[in-house]
Amino acid sequence: MSHHTAEHRSTEMNQCITNCFNCAAICIETISHCLQMGGEHAKPEHIGLMQTCAEICTVSANAMLRGVQAHTATCGACAEVCRMCAQACESMGDDAAMQRCAEACRRCAESCRAMSGGM
Repeated sequence: MSHHTAEHRSTEMNQCITNCFNCAAICIETISHCLQMGGEHAKPEHIGLMQTCAEICTVSANAMLRGVQAHTATCGACAEVCRMCAQACESMGDDAAMQRCAEACRRCAESCRAMSGGM
């Protein structure tokens, strides 16, 4: 019997997987927004951070779905990248899309930190 199914995982882990995929999707949508906005929003450093955030979120979610112990390492890294991405998005000013992205990143960072066993 496989234990890599939703009913065999903790509620917290299932929520973290959802948060990760949600954050990845929102980051990707927000990258398009940033490229359209131009200026500070479109700077390579900012776009690169958001792309990296979307990728690490996806990697983290997949590790949890596979049930591999390495998810503690990916979740730890994901929490940190999400935290950085949230800060970057918040620093872009009072833009609803950026605030939405920052919120998704913070929610993901919180659940990933818990899954990583870190504080």
